[in-house]
Amino acid sequence: MAQYTAKDFKSNQEIRWCPGCGDHGIINAVQKAMAELGYPKESWAVISGIGCSSRFPYYMNTFGFHTIHGRAAAIASGAKSANPNVNILQVSGDGDALAIGGNHFIHSIRRNIDITTLVFNNEIYGLTKGQYSPTTKLGTKTKTSPYGTIETPFNPGELVIGAQGKFFARSLDMNINLTAEVIEAGVRHKGTSVIEVLQNCVIFADGAHAAITDKENKEDRQLILRHGEPMIFGKNRDKGLMLTNTGLKVVEIGKNGITEADILVHDAHSLNPSIHWMLVHMKAPEYPVALGVIRDVEGDTYNDALEAQIEEVKAKSNIRSVTDLLNSGDTWEVK
Repeated sequence: MAQYTAKDFKSNQEIRWCPGCGDHGIINAVQKAMAELGYPKESWAVISGIGCSSRFPYYMNTFGFHTIHGRAAAIASGAKSANPNVNILQVSGDGDALAIGGNHFIHSIRRNIDITTLVFNNEIYGLTKGQYSPTTKLGTKTKTSPYGTIETPFNPGELVIGAQGKFFARSLDMNINLTAEVIEAGVRHKGTSVIEVLQNCVIFADGAHAAITDKENKEDRQLILRHGEPMIFGKNRDKGLMLTNTGLKVVEIGKNGITEADILVHDAHSLNPSIHWMLVHMKAPEYPVALGVIRDVEGDTYNDALEAQIEEVKAKSNIRSVTDLLNSGDTWEVK
């Protein structure tokens, strides 16, 4: 592996995101993760759609492609299929990925194409000045819902698991270390990995995630998951999750005879997605919001199946060159 620093992945372009935008933290986490992974710079391609987040390729010292609205997954899928050795980082916002790009999003997951997808979820369309998006909370007043949205929002984790996803993680824009950690895990995962980053838009949706990020409550409302570790959280590390007949339950360690041994241990590698499904649905203040790698299971990838099929067809074919192709089937000699 090559030795890099985060600075090696920074381009010479001026970053034109608003001061205070969560995208600044995310790009720092991406560059940190790339440096720690140690893959050659030339092996990376950052592919984006349209939106504030989709300016990402300009600010990265890697190969990149700023594509069209909602089509980042389609371009990323083609690039990975054409060159299986490239590390694809697909970058989309919640609108780009889940609205106009929703069909590409779920089918790239279903196919399990070996790409890493970052979904910046600020619950708003920022670039086009504040329309509600597929993840905007019910009842939120925006420029296109002046009396409050009447649509039930998507849960990105639910979509991923429902589309037979093998990897889903969630992080916060302000937690650079955690975001870098889950990106590294996503890149190492073989197959489609989706990472939702809860991101703040200071202009059009400021405080959208305040319920879990404010200093007063964040430790009681964030559960950072790591495989093999008990699901413990809280300011005093005295709260945890237990699995009951009715689902997940928040309990307090030290009360009613509950000990750390009673707390549910996170199994990100479980093929059964039932608990992963429950984890992605947890909402504050009744539950902590699950962060970190929630699901990480192995599965056959589209890329491996494609390469195997090509080799199988080549082995059986009598056509070994263009000359063989031109002389195959019915031919005529013109004199």
